[in-house]
Amino acid sequence: MNALRKLFTFNGGVKPATNKAESSRDPIVRLDQLPLPPQFVVPLHQSVGGIPQPLVTAGERVLKGQRIGGSDGNFSSAIHAPTSGTVIAVEPRVMAHTSGLTMLSVVIEPDGKDEWVEIQPLDWRSMDANAVRDWLRDAGVVGLGGAVFPSHMKLMAGRKTPMKTLVINGAECEPFITCDDLLMRERADKIIAGIRIMRELLGAPEVLIGIEDNKPEAIATMTAACTANADATIQTIAVPTRYPAGGAKQLIRVLTGIEVPHGQRSTDYGVQCFNVGTAYAIHEAIDLGHPLISRMVTIAGNVGQPRNYEVLFGTPMDFIVRQAGWKDDTNAFIMGGPMMGFRMPAFDVPVIKATNCIIAASPRLFAPPPPEMPCIRCGECARACPTDLQPFEMYWHSRAKNFGKVQEYNLFDCIECGCCSYVCPSHIPLVDYYRFSKTEIWARERQKNAADEARVRFEQRNERAEREKREKAEKLAARTAAARAASAAPAATTADSPTAPEAPAPTPAGDDGKKALIEAAIARAKAKKAEAAGTEGEAPVVEKPVRKVLSEEEKKALIDAALERAKTKKQAAAEKPVTEE
Repeated sequence: MNALRKLFTFNGGVKPATNKAESSRDPIVRLDQLPLPPQFVVPLHQSVGGIPQPLVTAGERVLKGQRIGGSDGNFSSAIHAPTSGTVIAVEPRVMAHTSGLTMLSVVIEPDGKDEWVEIQPLDWRSMDANAVRDWLRDAGVVGLGGAVFPSHMKLMAGRKTPMKTLVINGAECEPFITCDDLLMRERADKIIAGIRIMRELLGAPEVLIGIEDNKPEAIATMTAACTANADATIQTIAVPTRYPAGGAKQLIRVLTGIEVPHGQRSTDYGVQCFNVGTAYAIHEAIDLGHPLISRMVTIAGNVGQPRNYEVLFGTPMDFIVRQAGWKDDTNAFIMGGPMMGFRMPAFDVPVIKATNCIIAASPRLFAPPPPEMPCIRCGECARACPTDLQPFEMYWHSRAKNFGKVQEYNLFDCIECGCCSYVCPSHIPLVDYYRFSKTEIWARERQKNAADEARVRFEQRNERAEREKREKAEKLAARTAAARAASAAPAATTADSPTAPEAPAPTPAGDDGKKALIEAAIARAKAKKAEAAGTEGEAPVVEKPVRKVLSEEEKKALIDAALERAKTKKQAAAEKPVTEE
């Protein structure tokens, strides 16, 4: 640890009670120390980005680590089976979100064998960086600090600004949560292995591991792991304990002094930030070939033995909470910490990649909030805001549903840390108003995009219909012109002298022209036969026409041919001498 490194501060923040001691006394409960639940419900959408497509069907047997959800494009992440067993359904189930909405999920009944699919490590040093990133995408690795952003996308190098610093977030500032603390204590060497892979993919010459100073054991263990690897480019740094020091922009500010402005990203300044759990998952995926099927979860609150467990994704929350001694007066589960967490709609919702903590709530621990009172514009929320926003202004515009105005106050820079709500003397749930505004804005954007796409499709359809209409008219005009040219040819031939040799008529192009020539030839033959029959005093032989369905062009050609025959007969009658009896 470099004790002489200069640290910086961020504005705002609060110091709530940490409540971390109870869950950090005992070591992590490993997977092999836990029984399997009777059923796994694995949601297919567990990260930012596209929704993975199901790769299995009901009745199919799957193996542990087998892909059951394929990534939807590059901005997505795969989903894997947490154990071996039989797929009993692929259907919507209630997901781990406060909304209580459903998500397409794969329901697996374990067979108890816990049989792995064939796995193999990746020789990442001899492979192209893009291939390594694709491997991470297919292994389902996402950010485990809460944002669940696909890690392979954050590891993209070659931006306009070269990477200078890789920041590893071990601050874990949220009360009750200790899963990162225990992970750093027990598996520091594996975290360092993952960090070295990330550093190579990003091309960052410096790595800074930030840990709050209320975790002395984790700081000592990570420092020893850095020393053991004899890598001076990786430093462990203790940062002051202040919520939300674990926010990406806040930790970057403390460690590097870089303050990322509104509307910009840390990568614009050559800095990228990852959670320690993500580094561990990257090591597991590449060095061991294990896809991301589990994570460390803190079980705290109204339980007999708060502790950290390594939990398979899809495990019902009530199943794992019972392992820690669920008390009877528990009335709800909170996923995450008390500051940024979400109240779950049911006890049996599944553990997902974003689940870093499950707090068993009770009226004793979390009393009902006091009634909301009018805002007095005291400014406490603005002083506590770590992102330098104006929370009371955003509150007024959110309440008035003036979403355009609230965006002018940089609504989407709000990290929903809850500091403003924590210090508000009027007990206004400010973060709820901001979440409402964000949801409404996103919904309106989706509606606008859908309307724009429908308008484009309508215009393209009209353009296609007009084009087909023009092409049809042009083809009809060409066929009509060909038919008229063909009917004019026999008229010019009959007007010549009988002794003069007939000049061959020009051949019209196309099938319609050939048909017209044939009909004209038939008309001339009939005219000659009628003329010969008239000269000998015999009645002309009239053939019964063959009935058939004619097109408009064919009808016109036959009419023109009939007119020509009548004209020829009239001329022959005028030239024939009158014989007296």
